[in-house]
Amino acid sequence: MTNDECKKVVLEIIAEIAPDEDLSDVNPDVALREQLDLDSMDFLDIVMELRKKHGIEVPEADYGELASLGSCAAYLTPKFNALV
Repeated sequence: MTNDECKKVVLEIIAEIAPDEDLSDVNPDVALREQLDLDSMDFLDIVMELRKKHGIEVPEADYGELASLGSCAAYLTPKFNALV
């Protein structure tokens, strides 16, 4: 999986959790919570969906790695590729 494919997966999860959000202009270098109306429960839902749908565990200590779309891709792409 590439970084761009990983970003798409994360955006798909966010679209399910926050269907009213416009995800067309998400800047990969800016924190998601600054760009979107996501609260801490939404963030936990993202982590839960990653585990449920894709089998990816994100330890609480690593939650900061998921701050922006770009950091999500950098953190998650190797995890997705390790599953193959």
